[in-house]
Amino acid sequence: MADLSINFCGIRSPNPFWLASAPPTNTGDQVMRAFDAGWGGAVWKTLGDPIVNVSSRYASVDFGSVRMMGLNNIELITDRPLDVNLREIAEVKKRYPKQVVIASLMVESKREAWHQIVKQAEGAGADGLELNFGCPHGMSERGMGAAVGQVPEYACQITEWVKQVARTPVIVKLTPNITDITYPARAAKKGGADAVSLINTINSIMSIDLDSFSPRPDVAGHSAHGGYCGPAVKPIALNMLAQVAKDAQVAIPISGIGGISNWRDAVEFILLGASTVQVCTAVMHYGFRIVEDMVEGLSNYLDEKKIASVSELCGRALPRVSSWENLDLNYKIVAAVDEQKCIGCGLCYVACNDGAHQAIGARAKNGRTEVEILEDKCVGCNLCSLVCPVDGCISMKQIDAGRPPLTWKEYQRNPNAHTHLAHK
Repeated sequence: MADLSINFCGIRSPNPFWLASAPPTNTGDQVMRAFDAGWGGAVWKTLGDPIVNVSSRYASVDFGSVRMMGLNNIELITDRPLDVNLREIAEVKKRYPKQVVIASLMVESKREAWHQIVKQAEGAGADGLELNFGCPHGMSERGMGAAVGQVPEYACQITEWVKQVARTPVIVKLTPNITDITYPARAAKKGGADAVSLINTINSIMSIDLDSFSPRPDVAGHSAHGGYCGPAVKPIALNMLAQVAKDAQVAIPISGIGGISNWRDAVEFILLGASTVQVCTAVMHYGFRIVEDMVEGLSNYLDEKKIASVSELCGRALPRVSSWENLDLNYKIVAAVDEQKCIGCGLCYVACNDGAHQAIGARAKNGRTEVEILEDKCVGCNLCSLVCPVDGCISMKQIDAGRPPLTWKEYQRNPNAHTHLAHK
């Protein structure tokens, strides 16, 4: 059996699966039930000055039969009294000493305010602190959340304030609402952060009611931009994770967040450099018990790959994340159709003819569409395989495998290089 335990910047956890700071970690009862289900840790819903939340708070985007592909929220930090949250943190740590409790914090940008809440959270027994520099709505207007995360100098300064008094590891949560996420990550490192977590939610307006003209979620006929999360944001999160993980100026542990719904998603984040993964939307959709499949799936995967621990898996895909100009221009693939599996729907033909490179021929035969790949026109874009409704019907095969690798820079120096591009 593979070892699922992890050591995240000095914090030991029985597995890498943590609940993100969000509604599922709003109370001690929820966190304890999550630990009973098998979660290794929980980041408590953000603590700070008392606030008042609105109603309603959530809106979603569905895709076909998939509900909540993307979730938007305009909910702020916890509206429960600070002393109640601190008392519950202490109780949870007393009952579950082996599980991880991280206190998410956000207060006004004053040294004294940060010093006070850090001491209170650690006094309650929190194993670590997550500084919320990413909330994109409702708090940034007050000089908190994303207003800090979008200005590296502020992020660095507040991290320094926290590190002056913190006795536990400090994690800085980064906002994706920025051009280059490596700058605030570097600032967090400069300020003394022990780790970073990413991504927080993305600025969004979910939809508009076509009758009332009100954005959703509706608050007395009005709404505001909110934070977007759920499966739809996973590709964005993976890209930003890779950017930070590959940046030599950051080089601190990363907790990955953004659209993680199952063990496969978690493995992708770990392969790109995340030591732990945080989950929110999937739990809001399906409940705490999804962690059972996550733990079992990750364990089986590691055993099948003959990998002894999660730490050995961390970052193993990073060397394969490159920049476009370093890709091999001589790598050539074309589509291939398995006629035994083809149902004759013709969708690949329509997609290629109208939306790609006109590399599929089609003819009607016996009441169905028979297709043929025109290899001399096929550029290997994958579109036909992506739209095909039958798994494994259209595959991509490599041709011209004998040509040596050729990058864009090499091609610029020698446009007559031996490449299929020279013949187009």
